[in-house]
Amino acid sequence: MKRTINMLQEFSLPLIAGVLVALVWANVNHHGYEHFLHYPIFGHDFTILGHELNFHFLFNDIFMVFFFGIAAVEITQSVIPGGSLNPISKAINPLMGTLGGVLGPVGVFFLLCAILPLDSVLTEGVTRATILNGWGIPTATDIALAWLVARLVFGNKHPAVSYLLLLAVADDAIGLGIIAVFYPDPNHPVEVYYLGLTVLGMIISFAFRKMGVKSMWLYLLFGGVLSWLGLIMAHLHPALALVFIVPFMPADTDPSHHHDELFEDEEHDHSTLVDFEHKFKLFVDLGLLGFGIANAGVVFSNMNVVTWIILASLLIGKTVGITLFGFGAQLMGSKLPDGMNLKSLVIAGMVAGLGLTVALFVAGEAYTHPGIQGAAKMGALFSAAAAVIALVFGKLFKIEKMD
Repeated sequence: MKRTINMLQEFSLPLIAGVLVALVWANVNHHGYEHFLHYPIFGHDFTILGHELNFHFLFNDIFMVFFFGIAAVEITQSVIPGGSLNPISKAINPLMGTLGGVLGPVGVFFLLCAILPLDSVLTEGVTRATILNGWGIPTATDIALAWLVARLVFGNKHPAVSYLLLLAVADDAIGLGIIAVFYPDPNHPVEVYYLGLTVLGMIISFAFRKMGVKSMWLYLLFGGVLSWLGLIMAHLHPALALVFIVPFMPADTDPSHHHDELFEDEEHDHSTLVDFEHKFKLFVDLGLLGFGIANAGVVFSNMNVVTWIILASLLIGKTVGITLFGFGAQLMGSKLPDGMNLKSLVIAGMVAGLGLTVALFVAGEAYTHPGIQGAAKMGALFSAAAAVIALVFGKLFKIEKMD
């Protein structure tokens, strides 16, 4: 059973299964699929701060809190002593690559929006400004899937795997900021004063840390709940709640106890931060089945020019941006890790084009028009092609695996 669960986690099979179920269901019985997503579990009279408790809300506004919480753990571990981004000199090249991995897709997105005919999608309620609002969709990388594909291309011990992992973590940190700042609830203006609750949650978490509180649950029940309430009442996305709390959880700062791989067990680290990751990693990995079902149900007829803009922004923008900025940093004196060269950097950029999970999530926030949102989600789903492209170029470039 343990080996089976490890395989499910390592190969992201729940997410893949959820995506396939949603695609088949939405195309066979779209009405039934939508009814399932938005059916009020406890009736229309039961709401959480004005939101009906349905399958879509359960996964996008509650479950995703823990998904981004786990991402926040990776980011926090990377910047503390012994982490892969500490000291900062070790992080300059991957951080430059990250910058390219954000600016590249955004640049390609705006370029394609400028040169491609958008008239076919400019219907009632859809303007050019509506389309342009999707610029944030191709900026982030699916950490787990990118890590998996990188190991298939490079082997377990190749420095490009760690490089890509650092890039993906920093990339998603920027993605979290983009969601919070640029994609608030379009139907309700932001009420900033409610963010005082989020700040209060951060203050309480900071106080817990200073008092030496080790219980992960106290950070979640006080800091996490207050942060979630502050965001949802301010009409910002509550899925980011734990991003503001996780960094306050006590962490092991002994450099010898840290690792560079996403799924490697930290047997020497018994800190609150790692306890949270261990307690919720399986829940998150298996729960991605529900997230896939809730977000990937796109009717194939929804494909239009937006689909190809999102896809090209991910595949071309990530590859070009990461390659140019990573190689440029090398020329300026910030070397690539030993064992990496221009070929492996190019392939790392290709792998980073896997935007699946986060791109699906951002697409749901960037576009409210069903047709445009569906088309953008198809582009995010098709970015899975990055895995095949990277594997093919790995063979063509004769990348030697390091296991």
